Amino acid sequence: MAVLDGQQRLTSLYIALKGTYAYKISYKRRDNPAAYPKRKLYLNLLCPADDVDLKYDFQFLTDAEAEENDERCFWFPVGDILDMKEPYEVMEYLTDHDLNIVQKPEDKEKVKFANRTLTKLFNVIHVTHTISYYLENSVELDKVLNIFIRVNSGGTTLSYSDLLLSFATAQWEKRDAREEINQFVDEINDIGNGFNISKDLVLKACLVLCDFSDISFKVDNFNKTNMLVIEDRWENITNAIRAAVHLIASFGFSMENLTSNNVIIPIAYYLQTIGIPTNYSVSKTYAVDRILVKKWLVATLLKRVFSFAPDGALKPIREIIKSNPNSFPLDKIAQHFRGGNRNLVFNNDEIDDLLYTKYGQGNLLVIMSILYPWADLKNNFHIDHIYPKSLFTKVKLKTFGVSADDIDKYIENVNYIGNLQLLESIPNSEKKNKPFEEWLKETYKDSASLSNYKQKQLIPDIQPTFENFLAFLEAREVLIKEQIAKELEF
Repeated sequence: MAVLDGQQRLTSLYIALKGTYAYKISYKRRDNPAAYPKRKLYLNLLCPADDVDLKYDFQFLTDAEAEENDERCFWFPVGDILDMKEPYEVMEYLTDHDLNIVQKPEDKEKVKFANRTLTKLFNVIHVTHTISYYLENSVELDKVLNIFIRVNSGGTTLSYSDLLLSFATAQWEKRDAREEINQFVDEINDIGNGFNISKDLVLKACLVLCDFSDISFKVDNFNKTNMLVIEDRWENITNAIRAAVHLIASFGFSMENLTSNNVIIPIAYYLQTIGIPTNYSVSKTYAVDRILVKKWLVATLLKRVFSFAPDGALKPIREIIKSNPNSFPLDKIAQHFRGGNRNLVFNNDEIDDLLYTKYGQGNLLVIMSILYPWADLKNNFHIDHIYPKSLFTKVKLKTFGVSADDIDKYIENVNYIGNLQLLESIPNSEKKNKPFEEWLKETYKDSASLSNYKQKQLIPDIQPTFENFLAFLEAREVLIKEQIAKELEF
């Protein structure tokens, strides 16, 4: 049997009724036991609280302090209310302590207050059902935990993983699961330009990397047997996840453009399968392998393979990797999902849809990683508007000779990927808001350097004037589409 909600309230009630509270007295040494006198909760039966926000005066007092009664104070030990079983015992207590005697006119209100206060306390403890509870008879822990999350939604927010960590902490024998996982999450989120990896993902990765047959994210899979396996393999698990995050960061990904963290898990499993090479993300030995991993990563993100029921992708990918441990089995993964709703193969319509990606959208950098395979995206690259966006106002476009019929089309298309390029930070700052034609002439003064720039940036051979913007955009989209189709061909 377990109490899932209300532990703090129940603990507070227990302290008030049966326990004591101690805090250090000023100017006494910390190692002096007398510095921490025990205090019990008392209720003043003669006067209300001085605090305007409180009706009753409750205080934690030592026994000596509680005996200091006067005309305004009579301290009743709150726990003694448990010894009163019948209502008449309230009156007997008041009589035994002369709290119902009126000697002066002003005593009348005090007697009434004492009677009402002690009767109220008796009723709260013995009569009124103030503690509400819901009894769940199901033995399915997942159902119980979900009930807990809903019931507790108005208090301290706890996630499902927080509750799973409570189970894990109780079951690990050599490590503190909560501390280990929280520290690890902080560590990997600090890699590269930063990630937003949750405890949920790490716990899910544990199920996959430990080769458990059932990888569903439910508490039954975090039983004692499985948790001890995870604890035993914890160092290997964290090394694999850490290596996967470093690899993804080396591709130029971070929290800004990694649209699904689930892609980390198959990469971690693959790196674990090949022994987690320490230099995998930089070694020439694995250069071809890294290309395959990156191609799978990009296709998976663009196809949103993990946007629904991730287990439907994680389990078969794990089996394919396990059966093909010599290199990343991109072709076999693509073949397995071909024709289904996780198909990695792009048709013409899907590639056309990518051309509608705009500046600021999450998938933009993912697509840029396809268009610029030569670029080391972990370095400081900026996404630049080839035709500067700041010049695309009705007034400025009119001064550049753009016809009134085309101005709205110009403004509508300025943010599409066809007008975007990757530039390193210094060239981008130098370019600023210069018209494209002017910047080209200033930057590339010989035909060789200009030709190299156009080839790398997929710039069409069209005179880069404002009048030609729409034609430039259309021609460049053709080049972009060809590049995407080439890079994503399976």
